[in-house]
Amino acid sequence: MIPYSRQCIDISDIREVNKVLKSDFITQGPIVNQFETLVARYCNSKFAVAVNSATSALHIACKSIGVSENDYVWTVPNSFVASANCALYCNAKIDFVDIDDHTWNVSIIKLEEKLKIAKIKKTLPKIFISVHLAGNPPLQNKIYQLSKKYKFKIIEDASHSLGSSFKDEKVGSCKWSNICIFSFHPVKMITTGEGGIATTNDNKLIKKMRMYASHGITKSKLEFKSKKTPPWHYEQHYLGFNYRLTDIQAALGISQLKKIDLFVQKRNKIANFYKKNFKQINVDFQKIENDVICSYHLFIIKINKMHHRKKHINLFKYLLTKQIGVNIHYQPIHLQPYYRKLGFRKGDFPISEKYPNECLSIPIYPQLTIRNAKYVFKLIKSFLCD
Repeated sequence: MIPYSRQCIDISDIREVNKVLKSDFITQGPIVNQFETLVARYCNSKFAVAVNSATSALHIACKSIGVSENDYVWTVPNSFVASANCALYCNAKIDFVDIDDHTWNVSIIKLEEKLKIAKIKKTLPKIFISVHLAGNPPLQNKIYQLSKKYKFKIIEDASHSLGSSFKDEKVGSCKWSNICIFSFHPVKMITTGEGGIATTNDNKLIKKMRMYASHGITKSKLEFKSKKTPPWHYEQHYLGFNYRLTDIQAALGISQLKKIDLFVQKRNKIANFYKKNFKQINVDFQKIENDVICSYHLFIIKINKMHHRKKHINLFKYLLTKQIGVNIHYQPIHLQPYYRKLGFRKGDFPISEKYPNECLSIPIYPQLTIRNAKYVFKLIKSFLCD
C-alpha cells in the first residue's frame, strides 16, 4: 500500500523519546516549554503554547479572544470540521465563505462581498478562521486589510502549513493574524503522535491560552487575586480544560522539528514531479502564488472537463484496488448532518460543493520515492487517457 501520507520517524526521534521516558518528568516537565520556544523561534513569533491537538488549539484560541454566545465566527466549508466546531464549542454562531476555484482557499472577493452585507445586517464576525489547504497559505495580507476595515480578529488554521511561507514571512509569524494554529497529527508536516500548537505575538492572548489549556489555573504569584498566599497556592481564573501536551510528545516534536526544512524540500520535489507530468494529460492542480513557499502537506489533483467521461468516483475506487491510498480533503462542512440541522443547505457554497466531486489527494510524504510517484502517475494516466 502506498498511503496518501504517513509519519516519518527515524532512530533519532526514538532516541529523544527514550530520554524523556527515562527522565524524572514525562508530563508537565521542561521539554514542552523547550518545544514551544523552538516552534516560536522557527515561525518568528513571540509566543507559542503546545496542546494535545490542533482542535484544542482552535478552541482555546477562540476562548482567549472572547468568543461567546451571539458572536459570529466565519470560516470556509472546505476544511476539516474542527475549523468550524471550535466556534460551536463557545456557543457562537458559525457561518462560511466559499472558496476560490483555483487556490481552493477562501475567495477574497466573496469574503469582502459577505462582509459588506453583514455590516448592513449587523452580523459581522468576531473572528474569521482562515484555512491553509494542503499547506498553501491564503492571501493573509488581504484578509488582514479587511479585518482592519470590518473590525474582526483572525485565527489562521494552518494545520497543514508548518514550513510554508507567504511574502517571505513564515506561516506562524502572525504578521497578518492574531493567532496561528498548527497540527502535529502523524500525516502532518511533523508529528508528536497527536498534538497541536498556537503561536501569537500578543502577551494577553498567550496567557489566556495557557490557562485555558490547563484547567484555567495559574500558579503565578503575579496573577493571584489573593494577596497573602501559602507556598502551595494556585488559583482557577477560567473554566479551562485539560489540553496539555506531554513531555514524551514534545520530545518527539523537538526531534521532528530539526528535519522540517528537509521534509518540505522532499515534498516539493515530489510536487514538482507531479506538476510537470500531470500537465501532459491536462489534469489540474492547486494554484500556488509566486510569493508562496508551500509545504505540500497534500498534493491534490483536479479532474477537469476533458476527463469528465471518466467518473471521479471510479478513479478513486480504481486507485484503491491498486493499493494507492487516496482521499478527499474535504467534504463540505455545511453539508454534514449536524450542520444541516443548523440550517445550512445544498447550494449555499457551490464551489466548495463542487470541489469533492472533482478533486483527489494523491500520495505525497518525505519517504515517497520518485519511482513510486511515477507509478501513481502512470496509473492515473492509464485510467484517464486509455
